[in-house]
Amino acid sequence: MSSALTDLFPLPIVQAPMAGGVSLPQLAAAVSEAGGLGFLAAGYKTADGLYQEMKQLRSLTSRPFGVNLFMPQPEYAETGAVEVYAHQLAGEAAWYETELGDPDSGRDDGYEAKLAVLLDNPVPVVSFHFGVPGRDVLDALRRAGTFTLVTATTAEEAVAVERAGADAVIVQGVEAGGHQGTHRDVPEADGSGIGLLSLVAQIREAVSLPLVAAGGLMRGSQIAAVLAAGASAAQLGTAFLPTPESGAAGVHKEALTNPLFARTELTRAFSGRPARGLVNRFLREHGPYAPAAYPEVHHLTSPLRKAAAKAGDAQGMALWAGQGHRLARALPAGQLVEVLAGELDAARTALSGGGAAGAGGAR
Repeated sequence: MSSALTDLFPLPIVQAPMAGGVSLPQLAAAVSEAGGLGFLAAGYKTADGLYQEMKQLRSLTSRPFGVNLFMPQPEYAETGAVEVYAHQLAGEAAWYETELGDPDSGRDDGYEAKLAVLLDNPVPVVSFHFGVPGRDVLDALRRAGTFTLVTATTAEEAVAVERAGADAVIVQGVEAGGHQGTHRDVPEADGSGIGLLSLVAQIREAVSLPLVAAGGLMRGSQIAAVLAAGASAAQLGTAFLPTPESGAAGVHKEALTNPLFARTELTRAFSGRPARGLVNRFLREHGPYAPAAYPEVHHLTSPLRKAAAKAGDAQGMALWAGQGHRLARALPAGQLVEVLAGELDAARTALSGGGAAGAGGAR
């Protein structure tokens, strides 16, 4: 890893921030304690909620951790598109005996207030998703002693990240579960992403910043592959989703390895932005005509998703997962980090030709 990243966490393993209650302080603490970098997800939280989670996490570990912010989104929805989608979801509301949410609940997710919390109570690492913050924001965080990362899904986006003054790029391949971090959300972004290894190679040639590779990574051998391709660390989300420290619903954890959910797709059905999840009934029925309208669609479908989760109905939930979901292991988070690190060492030894000399040379 680069020296700056090495100073933060000894193992090149980052637990991806998973919004919606998955990335609990207990999960981040377990990962950081094991030598990786744990993350909190500020998305969908209030500024006070974020502060309280940071406070709880600091009571659980003295190790470095990160916080992820969603960038505020401009409006792209066609006039009336959300209203049409709401009409199409009326049957879902009746089925789950709930009301649809208010699509106009808010666009910026309390971004400025959360940023103020992070500047008043600095954390070691802050990452950004859905766009690039201004240089003034990145400079302010740097003055506070915070290392900054920004997600990019193309080489062009990575160049924009470097120009803005971030410290590193999170390279997100199309294999990644959950929301794609594309900077400009347009319909053309659906399904047109680049595979992780190719994307790492492209971005490695386009920028000089350290890279953190993300997308479908579930084994230490895959981490070794992205490190060999030029990344300094690997970010894993789905791998940590089934851990006991994760806040994901039990039915979501079970679905990862359930043969009933054999594949994933990018969809706008649940949030209005491209996100990868297990293909279930809701995704199949509503994905084809869901509009490009984030966060309006997220707010609209929120009561439906909560009702489905309460009923234990995996067919109506947003089952976010990367393409490697069938490799999920329900291990404690700290143990999973140790297993991944062992697999990484073994892969490096194999790549170097094996034997004691080879293993030493790979470190």
